[in-house]
Amino acid sequence: MSTIKEIAALAGVSRGTVDRVLNKRGSVSSEKEKKINDIAKALKYSPNLAGKTLAVKKKQLRFGYILFSSTSSNPFFLEVVRGIESRAAELSEYGVSVSIRYAAIDDPALQLRLVDELYESGIAGLAITPINHPAVAKRIKVLADSDFPVVTVNSDIPECGRIAYVGSDYLRSGETAAGLMNMICSGNAFVGIVSGSPLVLCHSERIAGFMRRIEEEYRGLKVVAAAVNNDDDIESYIVTKRLLEKHPETDALFLAAAGVAGACRAVGDMGLKGKVKILSFDVTAVSCEQIKSGMIAASITQEPFVQGAKPLGILLDYAGMGIRPCREFYYTSIGIVIKENLEGQAF
Repeated sequence: MSTIKEIAALAGVSRGTVDRVLNKRGSVSSEKEKKINDIAKALKYSPNLAGKTLAVKKKQLRFGYILFSSTSSNPFFLEVVRGIESRAAELSEYGVSVSIRYAAIDDPALQLRLVDELYESGIAGLAITPINHPAVAKRIKVLADSDFPVVTVNSDIPECGRIAYVGSDYLRSGETAAGLMNMICSGNAFVGIVSGSPLVLCHSERIAGFMRRIEEEYRGLKVVAAAVNNDDDIESYIVTKRLLEKHPETDALFLAAAGVAGACRAVGDMGLKGKVKILSFDVTAVSCEQIKSGMIAASITQEPFVQGAKPLGILLDYAGMGIRPCREFYYTSIGIVIKENLEGQAF
């Protein structure tokens, strides 16, 4: 949904100049007029859309956003929050506000309570990183059946009736991880997997994609054990160290979730840096340092800023203007970062 303000910023002129051109009131050079019209066309601006924008402002919409409470210790989700806050600041021009809440990654009861509290407070739509639990899916389905818009973010939940999902294609990213691990390890390795939580669909789907590809094609990769760290660095240190002690043959680690700092510290403390090849997810300050140092061989990215920002635009279109999403899945790009292309990466 474009505005005169956005067109003016892109054209480098005042909003008054844009208004004169779009409403054909003259007094603007032909060069500026063409530039403004070209930008308006590219942004699909229309007076009718502008009228709807005014209608949205009058509604004073408020959206709810529920994330995992591990956000404070998970650098990935800090970037998701930055995306939320950036988009919320833009949407404030339309009279839209956003209320963010947090629930523990393993506490579906709290997540359900937050959903109910936000709904009862009068929000017009909800974005949520859902715990993959039947009760959560059922509650979202009840909301969806009443035409209340819900967008799942970062992790999806099956058959819950949400209007869209924004995040990575986790099966494909897991398959990508398998191919990358095969390259890093020259086709042979004993692999340990450290993941966040089986209650989060994105974690289980990453592993499912990884396992599927090594079973289909990369049979020189043997998974010796898997551990759960609940996205916590302290727990990650403990379970990674335990895995490596119990399975000393392990020469590669697939870090399928957060807790990267803890896992890398365990490898370092055991004197295994360089001996155990590590593949992780996301580009954060921690993972950047570990890639620079040679502890992590590569990391797979998934655009956290986009994951935070995009759902709010989808909700605004639906609740404010009656525009349904043009597709069900909004997959973010899968990127690969190594030491040689690390410079300039955003985190």
